[in-house]
Amino acid sequence: MTKSPLKKILIAIPVLALLVFAILYFYATAATETRKIDAGPVANLANVDARLIEAGRYVATASDCIACHTAPGGKAFAGGRVIQSPVGNIYSTNITPDKATGIGNYTLDDFDRAIRHGIDPKGGTLYPAMPYPSYGRMSDDDLRALYAYFMRGVAPVNAANRGTDITWPLSMRWPLGIWRKTFAPVQAPMDLARYSDQKIGRGAYLVQSLGHCGSCHTPRAATLQELALDESGPEYLAGGPLIDGWLAVNLRGDKASGLGNWSVQDIVATFKTARNSHTGVLGEPMQDVVVHSTSQMLDADLEAMALYLKSLSATGKGRTSFAASDATFRKIMSGDDKERGVQLYLDNCSQCHRVNGQASRIVFPGLPGNPTVLQDDPTSLIRVILAGARLPSTELRPSDLGMPGFAWRLSDEETAHLATFVRNAWGNKAPPVGAADVAKVRKALKEGDIHKADETNAQR
Repeated sequence: MTKSPLKKILIAIPVLALLVFAILYFYATAATETRKIDAGPVANLANVDARLIEAGRYVATASDCIACHTAPGGKAFAGGRVIQSPVGNIYSTNITPDKATGIGNYTLDDFDRAIRHGIDPKGGTLYPAMPYPSYGRMSDDDLRALYAYFMRGVAPVNAANRGTDITWPLSMRWPLGIWRKTFAPVQAPMDLARYSDQKIGRGAYLVQSLGHCGSCHTPRAATLQELALDESGPEYLAGGPLIDGWLAVNLRGDKASGLGNWSVQDIVATFKTARNSHTGVLGEPMQDVVVHSTSQMLDADLEAMALYLKSLSATGKGRTSFAASDATFRKIMSGDDKERGVQLYLDNCSQCHRVNGQASRIVFPGLPGNPTVLQDDPTSLIRVILAGARLPSTELRPSDLGMPGFAWRLSDEETAHLATFVRNAWGNKAPPVGAADVAKVRKALKEGDIHKADETNAQR
């Protein structure tokens, strides 16, 4: 009896699906070619030079390993810190040299494959929360030094790794192999000679590789890969997604929403102190970078990074602008305070930020031309109004000055009026903020953030 065309189709569909699955699975799990690294000075770890360990410590600092791999109140590099992802929470792993729970049994090749290729010793693919697409550009010398540091310069901690909160089927690991092979192919060492200046080349290496700045500050595609890994793509460092509720800002040459109005020294000051005459670093993610990484780096390297960032062209896509003007100041000083946003600013903000919005720039961030104020997306500005913020303590700026939150006091409508005023005063020009924008941020805020704001106000 001949099978009908419909029956043939019904049989063919699962067969084809199984075949496609088999091909994808093979592609994801097949052996991956990696760049082999010569062990050199770390061939015998027992006799590794102390200078190499110190060099590795500096690489770890520039790479900010401690920020992700140390849980709040936990031991250094022992893992356990939650990393939010679009598919669920991931927890960083123990990267101390403990042989039972850490990386104490890693060979140099194991270490290299994990850091630069995103492959664990069993051949599985790491979640790209580990920025191996950026670390893939790390030099062999820095990789060897980093290995020496973690094996000989870090104390072992017995701390079991925690599984993810990602539910099945999204928790299946093998599709990550397809992602890795498609979006993070094996890379050759960076060609720094292609940069016009040796310092800019050094800065490019630190920004693109060790600092992995693009992991946060570059927009991503629907498939979650960074749209560009270096300046060859105009999207590189053009501003990334929300990270723990804070917007990763544009680091390109746009004059309002980027670094176009900043000098090299402004950028260096931000790296060293988390503040400059234009703004302060808001949000725990970037504050961790300053505290644990950039504030401890060499001035020459910070200058190199700043020179590289200043070499990036503007995106030209922002809807905001800034041209210094004293019209707002003159309007308020003349007694014209009918506008609701003006009233709210005078009642809640002017004591610290002053009528001219300038504040005392070495203490509180000024508001005119402030990139956080002038981002197209006002989320960070709304968040700091609602929940407040506190600048981190650094060696050169030890005072951890803070701003209280006003979620307890201002409604969504009032917050929108205030934010809109600040975004369009003193020469700022940015789209208005709506009450719905505020409501969205308020809903996303963790309860703890609001409670901290309430406690801060109770202490005032």
